[in-house]
Amino acid sequence: MRPYHRLRHRLPRPDRVSLRWKIAALAAATACLVAAAVGVLVHLWTASDIRSRAQMRAFNGVYSAVDTYRRTGALTDGAALDPAGLPGVLREPADDERHTAYDGRIEDNVGPSVWGAQRVAGPGSPVLALQINMSSELHDLRRLDMSMAVASLVSLAAAVPLAAYGAGLLGRRLRRVSQTAGRISAGDLDARTGPTKGGDEVAEIAATVDLMADSLGRRLRTERRFTADVAHELRTPVGGLLAATDLLPAGETEDLVRGRVRDLRGLVEDLLEISRLDAGAEHPVRAHVPLGAVVREAVARTGFDASVTVSGARDAAAPRSAETVETDPRRLERIVGNLVVNAHRHGDAPVEVTVEGRTVVVRDHGPGFPPDLLLEGPRRFHTGAAERGSGHGLGLTIALGQARVLGAELRLANAPDGGAVATLRLPPS
Repeated sequence: MRPYHRLRHRLPRPDRVSLRWKIAALAAATACLVAAAVGVLVHLWTASDIRSRAQMRAFNGVYSAVDTYRRTGALTDGAALDPAGLPGVLREPADDERHTAYDGRIEDNVGPSVWGAQRVAGPGSPVLALQINMSSELHDLRRLDMSMAVASLVSLAAAVPLAAYGAGLLGRRLRRVSQTAGRISAGDLDARTGPTKGGDEVAEIAATVDLMADSLGRRLRTERRFTADVAHELRTPVGGLLAATDLLPAGETEDLVRGRVRDLRGLVEDLLEISRLDAGAEHPVRAHVPLGAVVREAVARTGFDASVTVSGARDAAAPRSAETVETDPRRLERIVGNLVVNAHRHGDAPVEVTVEGRTVVVRDHGPGFPPDLLLEGPRRFHTGAAERGSGHGLGLTIALGQARVLGAELRLANAPDGGAVATLRLPPS
């Protein structure tokens, strides 16, 4: 679980395009591609059909005109002998077969056309030709293209809002799952997405997240229960050991045993405190206290040497001149004491404690916090880098837990010129 100073639900950045508009854009692009493909296919098919029908009309018209000319010597309407505009490809054949050719020229308001031609009496005879104008059909084709373009725009205008609406429903369902996962990562193990409509992949993801939260909650509760049970079971024998040390004869051995038993008792008390913090059984008892005086008292109780500077105090011997805050003084002393002890055990002197307004800063001049601790937060029974010294690594964990109880913010960082810096900001009264 990440520490308090790193727990923030990662909301979408303002510059990030939402899934809703991505799906809408994809739907619009798909609709445009489909409309363009259909429009091109219909245009090509219709143009080919127009040309085929014009060739057929030209072919049949030449057959009728040649037959009439051979029987009566007269030309039917539209037919002509060796017309000036006849394409050269129709003048070349010497046989008396019918031929057709496409003419794309536009002359005298006559658009693209199809010519049909045949020699009236074999090789060397005149060519009887008939021109079929396709202007009206091509005009209809352009109108068809325009109609299809308008229909495509209308379909696009209707498809995009529908796609955006459907994507919005999907996005809201995914956002619920994301918010639930964020709350779980922030430590709220009771957060659940619950049943979701649709029975699709999103519902499957939501159910998986809920199952993950259930499993994680069971494991953490088992771990907390085990820690609390072990601490409770050890408390009595450790107390007996501490009493038994009074029976030892005075000397170096008695001091050594008493010191180790005292350390073991402190570890047991820390484990009990962590189990209470994990279970949410800790509640602050607030009072109006001078912040500077509480910090000075907490530093003095550690037994370590640390300078305390209270900004705004008129006299160093009068700590009550500092700002008065509403907080739980016992928990505040616990946090400051743990930070000072941690600075001495894992850092180097001098250790400086600064009180300014509602902020308390504890700084040492050692190697600083290791990168993994700054990234993931303190871990129990893990002190970080070897140069940070030894210990069971519960001091910062307890400090972060007590800060959560007070509603305060505890940030861990490294100073630019070296040394670890812990900043505690108390909430407004």
